[in-house]
Amino acid sequence: MKRGKNAEEATSDGENNTASATPKKTKKTKEPEAPILYDDPPDKMTSKDGRSANMKITSWNVDGLRAWVKKNGLDWVREENPDVLCLQETKCAEKSLPADITSMPEYPHKYWAGSDDKEGYSGVAMLCKTEPLKVTYGIGKEEHDKEGRVITAEFPSFYLVTVYVPNSGRGLVRLDYRKTWDEDFRMYLSELDIEKPVVLCGDLNVAHQDIDLKNPKGNKKNAGFTPEEREGFGKLLEAGFTDSFRELYPEQQYAYSFWTYMMGCRQKNVGWRLDYFVLSASLVPGLCDSKIRNKALGSDHCPITLHIAV
Repeated sequence: MKRGKNAEEATSDGENNTASATPKKTKKTKEPEAPILYDDPPDKMTSKDGRSANMKITSWNVDGLRAWVKKNGLDWVREENPDVLCLQETKCAEKSLPADITSMPEYPHKYWAGSDDKEGYSGVAMLCKTEPLKVTYGIGKEEHDKEGRVITAEFPSFYLVTVYVPNSGRGLVRLDYRKTWDEDFRMYLSELDIEKPVVLCGDLNVAHQDIDLKNPKGNKKNAGFTPEEREGFGKLLEAGFTDSFRELYPEQQYAYSFWTYMMGCRQKNVGWRLDYFVLSASLVPGLCDSKIRNKALGSDHCPITLHIAV
């Protein structure tokens, strides 16, 4: 504080006594570094084992469905044209869903889950071109299922699970609950995997490694990058599941799917990779591409897309 005050006084003295002031060299202000952006490469449509992609799935945390629709999110969806669209953080009760999305002819089979207790909180959705064999909600545990975080669709050769994983919260107030969730959810996925392989997509609310966020050092005690949350994701991988993006792009830096609205973080690409497609081991040979569509606007997250041969 003292230094600042003295500097002000020195400036004042100089201005009041310009005749006797000796000219000083002005320091060059450092130019801000240009942000390093991730350029989503062209889509790969063939798997390592030579099969052509026959399933396209898109996942997007929309941070409020009604606002996202008003921001023309559906225009982007029509252009992307996935076979299945999974949405998280819809924050919208089924009775309040916008007609623009409930009447979409492209997706005749639509499924919604919301919070039982708090309207406008959490919520996920799944929109399908082809009707699944069966659709279920939650993971079979009341303490988790009341928040409307999971939809599972059974298709002939795999299960598709979309999830909005609980945030540990400011001050990590829900970290203990999150640890319980991670364990219970992993058990749920492992049980499904015994029956059929699983495609998991959604906002997993964790950046797994340092490479998955811009500022790892400053976030080790913040929600989404605590050792406990990272360990929880690591245990999911140890249970036989694969992070599809890192399978294809193990060293890719600056590839993020979330940026806070504050301080121009998206323009500066100060972000986190929180959104994933996670695959059962038996589906990995059919993996064609795992995309981060970081130019699509309408939310504080961007959409991600999976191309797979199933």
